[in-house]
Amino acid sequence: MRILVTGGCGFIGSNFIRYLFQKYPEAEIVNLDALTYAGNPENLKEFQDNPRYSFIKGRVEDGETVNNIMANIDAVVHFAAESHVDRSIVDATPFVMTNVRGTQVLLDAALKHKVQKFVHVSTDEVYGALGAEGTFNEESSFRPRSPYAASKAAADLLAQAYFHTHHLPVCIVRPSNNYGPYQYPEKLIPLMVTNLLEGKRVPVYGKGENVRDWLFVLDNCSAIDLVLEKGKPGEAYNIGGKCEKRNIEVVKTVLKIMSLGEEWIEFVPDRPGHDFRYALDNSKIERELGWSPGTPFEEGIRQTVDWYLKHEDWWRPLKARLFQESKGFWTRK
Repeated sequence: MRILVTGGCGFIGSNFIRYLFQKYPEAEIVNLDALTYAGNPENLKEFQDNPRYSFIKGRVEDGETVNNIMANIDAVVHFAAESHVDRSIVDATPFVMTNVRGTQVLLDAALKHKVQKFVHVSTDEVYGALGAEGTFNEESSFRPRSPYAASKAAADLLAQAYFHTHHLPVCIVRPSNNYGPYQYPEKLIPLMVTNLLEGKRVPVYGKGENVRDWLFVLDNCSAIDLVLEKGKPGEAYNIGGKCEKRNIEVVKTVLKIMSLGEEWIEFVPDRPGHDFRYALDNSKIERELGWSPGTPFEEGIRQTVDWYLKHEDWWRPLKARLFQESKGFWTRK
């Protein structure tokens, strides 16, 4: 099988490509990535000379490039997206272009070339925010509350429309908050770990009471692979970690693992439209495909912290660039 992975140099995409190579020794993988700020070819440098791996630098909204690639593709797993909520608040334009227009271009090309399976990687943020109780299932209404979430909701609806209108064999996955190796250091967990390694405090929005469902990235990869193999076209699947944590709990877990005290926490003003809580109902993917998350949270955090400790050469250049681009916004002392 020849698989196109879009955004394969990003956090989840690069972990997924690594997962595919380990599990499927005969698979051929084409990685289309624009190498924007969060796309790092170093994430996959061990595959650069592998005859089963091809990298193409390009944008998903570039119709000519996408059509040329898609002519020899059996399946698509579409990760490519602008994904940082705070950046979408500052400027929504790249989120609409990549997440909406780019998805439409890929769907058109997949339809034209009769791709056998298209897995669109969405997010739990399309559902909006929950109160203290309840969970989202696949039939829950979309109520996105940030430009990022709105762009992903639009892409979801496009993918569903191409199945219903054109019978394109599309599946949608909606994972909860991923963490693990190779995550760009503007996100909560790698920002914490790298700040602490640099002797800086950890910025926490508000009082850290916002709740997220945490999912180790390799568990997410196994679920997406299962949907690629066995998912029913036209269906969406939630991929939750069954691990709800307040942000302050996550911070304290990292501090404990790194043998540091709470004096390293700095509470900062909350961001606009900060959703209080997300939580996913996994019963559909458990029932239909037999998947459930396998990595306990503290074990996953220990693996993640250990990875960043051992890969300073990977994250330090990114952190320096991030600091310059944001003029210190993400790395307050």
